[in-house]
Amino acid sequence: MSSILIENVHIAPVVGPEIPSGHIHVEGDRIAAVGAGPAPDVPGAARIDGTGCLATPGLVNTHHHLYQWASQGLAQDATLFEWLTALYQVWAAMDAEVVRGAAGAGLGHLALSGCTTSSDHHYIFPKGRGDLFAAEIEAAREVGLRFHPARGSMDRGKSQGGLPPDVVVERLDEILDATAEAVDTYHDPSFSSMLRVAVAPCSPFSVSADLMTEAAALARSKGVRLHTHLAETLDEEEHCLRQVGQRPVDYMEKLGWLGPDVWFAHAVHLSDGDIDVFAQTGTGSAHCPSSNGRLGAGIARVSEMLHRGANVGLGVDGSASAELTSLSGEMRQALLFQRARYGPTALTARQALEIATLGGARNLGRQEELGSLEAGKLADIALWRTGATGAFASAVADPVCALVFGTRQPPLARLLVGGRTVVEDDELRNVAQDGLGRAGGEAHRRLMRLAAEQGFGIS
Repeated sequence: MSSILIENVHIAPVVGPEIPSGHIHVEGDRIAAVGAGPAPDVPGAARIDGTGCLATPGLVNTHHHLYQWASQGLAQDATLFEWLTALYQVWAAMDAEVVRGAAGAGLGHLALSGCTTSSDHHYIFPKGRGDLFAAEIEAAREVGLRFHPARGSMDRGKSQGGLPPDVVVERLDEILDATAEAVDTYHDPSFSSMLRVAVAPCSPFSVSADLMTEAAALARSKGVRLHTHLAETLDEEEHCLRQVGQRPVDYMEKLGWLGPDVWFAHAVHLSDGDIDVFAQTGTGSAHCPSSNGRLGAGIARVSEMLHRGANVGLGVDGSASAELTSLSGEMRQALLFQRARYGPTALTARQALEIATLGGARNLGRQEELGSLEAGKLADIALWRTGATGAFASAVADPVCALVFGTRQPPLARLLVGGRTVVEDDELRNVAQDGLGRAGGEAHRRLMRLAAEQGFGIS
């Protein structure tokens, strides 16, 4: 494994003080040293001149639905339940080819926004459509990102009081067998792992209590993490009260779905007591501000959650509810949403950076490996051209402010995943960038064609 020296760079390590001019020494896939001043002499090391650049940890995306890249721009003015009802039958037509093209485009787009690790929540598995889970894993390998696919599921269709049509749900025994197989086949618990699997029933309004409890038992028996949607909209809260007589967080507590091995997507509508329970149990959440705004779901109480000690990570959510959203851009959205709700001191640029890095690593149970620039951690590093001569961002003296506040992401000089270059000068290096874009477009056209063939179309 090679040595790399990044020198003359402003370092925002997230943990500890910033270094206005320093160096990062990478040995193999790990950070060997982070320090101020000139880089040491390391024979044979490749040198990267970081002059005018900001070094941050690679960003961590903790909630996504990659297959939705193929269904962007639909049901543009719908609430969450209206949007789901419109799109479920479109998604039921997807096959492995659709997922492969959508996942490649989505992961490439994430890499170009500084993301080095991404989760994905895939919960629709039409029968006879190929291996959808394997398709997205192969896409992640090709792009070169660390990947945390969550094997999702739904077993409660309309005939059983759930929201999704029966055509997109699976039987409980099928779900548990397929989920166990996914963990056994793909999950790598090693320190340098590029691939870890989580267990992820979709949401309280699309799964049974039996599935939730059985899934939790399965995950804990195999030592993997748990993920689901929760408290995204007031409609969901009303549905839970009507169906089970409890609010969403209380229902999760009853089912054994709180703890340091659990992270929830959205968590918009939480009471003070809910936030305290999250903090006390170590339960995490993935904040997805653009999706919440697009669907009119509300603004999560992120500032209060952080103040009370609850962990928050960041997510772009599915591309169909947050079209072409970049992970770097979600830092800005998170900051602005909190300030719009609570005032200009509600969330700082550095807090936004922390939830996008270390907060995300905590959600995925990888805070010892990822999320900050420290010796011994994995060399997942983003270099942003915030102060380079000729860069528009150079007019902002504070490089972290330039990264988080700006409507346009500073140029990405380099993105390293385990010391390997994935992006250089805003271009993907492991796969043809334009090829991924074309494949994503073809995935959309194929999905629309397949849906039409099944007698379902939408605009």
